[in-house]
Parts: sequence; structure tokens; C-alpha cells
Amino acid sequence: MINPEELAKHYTRFRVTERILLTGHSHQAWPDVAFEAQQQAWLDTAEYVDDVWEKAFEQANAVRRGFARLLDDSPDRIALAPNTHELVVRFLSALPLKQRPKLITTDGEFHTIRRQLDRLSEEGIEVVKVVSGPAATLAERLAQEVDDRTAAVLVSAVLYTNAHIVPSPRATLEACERHGAELLVDAYHALNVVPFSLKKEELERAYVVGGGYKYCQLGPGNAFLRFPADTTLRPVFTGWFSEFTDLTKAPGGRLQYGPGPARFAGATYDFTSHYRGAAVFRFFEKWQLTPERLRELSQHQVELLAKAGEFDPSVPQGARGGFLAIPVPRAAGVQLALRKQNIWTDYRGDTLRLGPAPYISDALLANAATELRNVLRTNR
Repeated sequence: MINPEELAKHYTRFRVTERILLTGHSHQAWPDVAFEAQQQAWLDTAEYVDDVWEKAFEQANAVRRGFARLLDDSPDRIALAPNTHELVVRFLSALPLKQRPKLITTDGEFHTIRRQLDRLSEEGIEVVKVVSGPAATLAERLAQEVDDRTAAVLVSAVLYTNAHIVPSPRATLEACERHGAELLVDAYHALNVVPFSLKKEELERAYVVGGGYKYCQLGPGNAFLRFPADTTLRPVFTGWFSEFTDLTKAPGGRLQYGPGPARFAGATYDFTSHYRGAAVFRFFEKWQLTPERLRELSQHQVELLAKAGEFDPSVPQGARGGFLAIPVPRAAGVQLALRKQNIWTDYRGDTLRLGPAPYISDALLANAATELRNVLRTNR
């Protein structure tokens, strides 16, 4: 198993041994190589000026390869953007919503999907929200809602509210294929903590969004949209980088899209994030921090927190993602009390969320669980 004490030596700037960072499901610490890479982006810009974009695109390609490895897919099918919101909007803009004015999702989606679909609903698009629990039957229940009026289904691989894994997404994809709809899977809370192979899951025909802010440790500015090899979607919201390699040609006739990832490209962006992301992906490869090994450690850490804190999780260990969701009264007060003890957590409503990370030792986790028990007793 991964040795957190040894790994922690490479996260000095985030002081991971001086405080207990249990926000790993939201924002994991960055290894020190990320700081060096961020500096290199500045130095390269000063050296190469406008020619730096060639260097930047090399870093972007490395980030594509990193995400592709996690998805068991090809980097040629990975489009990048600063955040998943941009990519979800481009995906939605390419759907035939005039002919198919129905979108299907769940009541457990992250705000990126939830807010945008709520706004589309206000404009007359039919949005069907399927109850997310129990997650074990969610894929089948989504499939039952798909019909010939459906443009797409949007669902998470791991629910951000409670870390419940949504099994058998293939059932939803099969329903989409029968009716000519698309499937978009939000894999953000699975990526790099729950193995997510598109081949093993038989999801090659699905679109997938995710990013590096959470379990990948890439920081902000590193999000992706994975698309099927034969996609013909034409995003209405399309950036000029889609024709970056053909700017010498005069535009005319039907708007053209660039090859591969350029189909979903945006426009000028801060490429510092890709320098950082590429360096962190190399770091993970060097330390052999594969999704399978990270999953083994994560399950051990979450189980340790649950036992040490005497918490009774609502789902079996194998059906849970990378964090522990604990219903507690006055969760905001509990979170604040823990922060005073240098234990960083977060909450949603009356649910406290504890997200360990691979650089946190068992001893620190046990200390955090003890402090949480004490706070809960005082908070009654």
C-alpha cells in the first residue's frame, strides 16, 4: 500500500503534516513539483513571448494523456477547458433541443449541471430529475425515463452529495442508444479515487466530463470533456481555438470545426494550469499512484475514519467513493469547531464531509476522528 508518511515529504508547501486536511474530496494538496512547474510557465513566457503557445500546447497534450490514462481511453478524444461548466455548456449547445426538448438528470448532481439545467427549465426545456437514491438502481431508473424526445441524460459516476457510487451506467447508455439520445457522465468524484475504465464499463459511446481540482491534485484550470470517436456534435458556443491551425484560411460557408479535441475548443486561456497539471501527472506516474492503488488506500482511510469516529456509514465500503458523509446537527458549527483544532473539513446542509488524501497518515486520521467525537458530544 502507499506510504502516506513518505509521500507527505513531497507536499511541504501545503504543510500536510502540520494540519489535517480532510477536504480531499474537494481540493487536495498539490505536490511541490506543481510550484516549480508554475514558475516554469512564467519563465517560458518571458523567454518565448508569443511563441510560448507551442510550449503550452505540449503541456496541454501531456494533460490529455494523463486524463486518458485514468479513463482507459485515447488522448485524441479529450478536449480541455478551465472548468467543466464551459464544457457542459458546449455539449448542451450542440444538442438538438428544438427537436428533442427533454433532458434527464438526477437530484444529486453537482452545481455545474444542476444550475444550468434549472435555468434551461425556466426557458421551456423539459428537465426530468430522477431521485438519486438508492444509487444501486439509479442507472436503470434513468433508463426508464428515456424516450424519443430525449436529447441527453446527465448523471454522475459518484454522487457529490454522499459519495455513493452509481453502478451499471451501461444500462442508461443502452437506453440512450435505442432512442438516439446522448449520455453525459460526470466522473469528477470518481476520477483517480474510484477506477473508471470506459472499456470495462462499456461506455465508449458516452461523453464524460471531469477535472483535476479534486483527487488528481492538478489545481484549478484543468477540466476535460471526453467524447466518442465518431461524434458529429457541432457546439453552438464555439471558440476560435477550434480553427487555430487554419487561421490563414478565409472563413466561408458552413462553419468548420477543428479535428479531434478542437471540436470542443474554447479560446485564449491561462496555460499555467497545464504546466502544473503535466508536472503532477508525471509525479503520479513516478510514484506509481495508479487509480487502483489510490482506491485501496482511500477505502482504508475512509474505513479508519468511520471506525475511529464510531460512525455508521449508510452504504457498504465498496459502494462508496472517496469521502465519508456524516449526518450531524448544526454541521456548520461542527466544521468551525474542527477548524479551530486545525482540522479542515466541509459540509453540505446537515452533512459533514470528511475527505482523506494519500499524504495523510493513519495517526492524523485517528486524531481527527477523536476530535470529531469530542466536538459532537459538545454539540448535542
